[in-house]
Amino acid sequence: MNKKIKNKIRISPFIFIFLSFLIVIFIGSFLLWLPISQTENRLSYLDSLFLSTSAICVTGLSPVSNLAEHLNIFGRIILSILVEIGGLGIVSIMMFIAILFGFKITFNQRSLLKEALNQNEVGGIVSMLIKIVSTALIIQFVGFILNFISLYFIEHLSFAESLGYGLFHAISSFNNAGFDLFGSSSLINYSNNYLFMFSTCLMIFLGGIGFIVIFDIIQKRSIRKLSLHSKIVLTMSLVLLVVGTLLIKLLNFDTISLHDAIFLSFSLRTAGFTTVDLNNLSLASQIIMFILMFVGAGSASTGGGIKVSTFFVLILSFKNFARGNKDIHVFKRQIPNDQVSKAFILTSFSIFFIMIISTLLATIEKNNFNLLQILFEVISGFGTVGLSLGVTPLLSVLSKLIICVTMFTGRLGPLLFISLFHQKHEVIQKDQVGYVEENVIIG
Repeated sequence: MNKKIKNKIRISPFIFIFLSFLIVIFIGSFLLWLPISQTENRLSYLDSLFLSTSAICVTGLSPVSNLAEHLNIFGRIILSILVEIGGLGIVSIMMFIAILFGFKITFNQRSLLKEALNQNEVGGIVSMLIKIVSTALIIQFVGFILNFISLYFIEHLSFAESLGYGLFHAISSFNNAGFDLFGSSSLINYSNNYLFMFSTCLMIFLGGIGFIVIFDIIQKRSIRKLSLHSKIVLTMSLVLLVVGTLLIKLLNFDTISLHDAIFLSFSLRTAGFTTVDLNNLSLASQIIMFILMFVGAGSASTGGGIKVSTFFVLILSFKNFARGNKDIHVFKRQIPNDQVSKAFILTSFSIFFIMIISTLLATIEKNNFNLLQILFEVISGFGTVGLSLGVTPLLSVLSKLIICVTMFTGRLGPLLFISLFHQKHEVIQKDQVGYVEENVIIG
């Protein structure tokens, strides 16, 4: 007589990640709202919640134009910690602290960490976590040193300001957060400080390509030996940087310098800094910014967007469909069909989500902003970029809450939200039932 195996129901790792982000956002909002975190220019709780969401989601959109006027040293430290947690991931930080204190990591915790780090296997996940956190700290320390040198010796800020601003900016740029303490002008006044610009671009790039690619480069030390993922991320990142720079420069030939165009192309990869007034750029270049913000950075990185690997797969799919080829081959490797399906699902969800949010904002704000401003704000929030056309501080209460949801969705990623409704994690053993295939007319 066969025994039935009962389904074992447990909390999905996707739900755990979702709730952990949500809880830390509210904790962060409370800490930022406390008088101990603020100057005499008080933030409302809504603005504190918006700022905490933006920090945890490493976006950089701010409800106030000048953070330095509203947050004191303690508040800036809290904001930096929130950005660090958001960039590395709440689950990763929790597990790393547990390892430091000698706690044993169970199999279920390793499975949770696997999902948080977007990996395919549980084996070696703890050692990978240690490498990720250690590498992140080392890279940010290098950025801090470069920032300190540029601010203290070139900008002639005080020693204390150079230390504080340098560290804050290193954390913000590596985690692709886009927060700065330089006021409403962002980095416009520092556009000719080439060391500071180089440090910022370096942090954005390293944070944006992802730790998997960084480890692959260190271990292989040869382009030919790199994994397919690393080759795609590096190729698309460089192509988008070059194409973005050329298009922005050509479309604003007399308005923007070449090094500002280069910096903006880096920053549009979900970082959120700018050395120019975006409102002075041409409409065509702002549309190009839509695309760059929507694509975003690399997978398993501190950046957002649909990711460069997704965009790469989409391009190859269109190319193969036009040529009548069934399989997708690149760098002498074949990309599985399920990965192609995942890329189209992710992109479709993202476009649909942006359309819904934009419609809601347009309905709520009515004639306060034009379509360009609304789309820019929504795509920037969803792509966790943080650039704005000056709309954020002027949004109504409901609109700010909607942007919070947009940033939250963009940070966790469309696939995680879809996976919240996935039931596979609830079953240990289950009979597989197949169905007869039947074609559906497409197009």
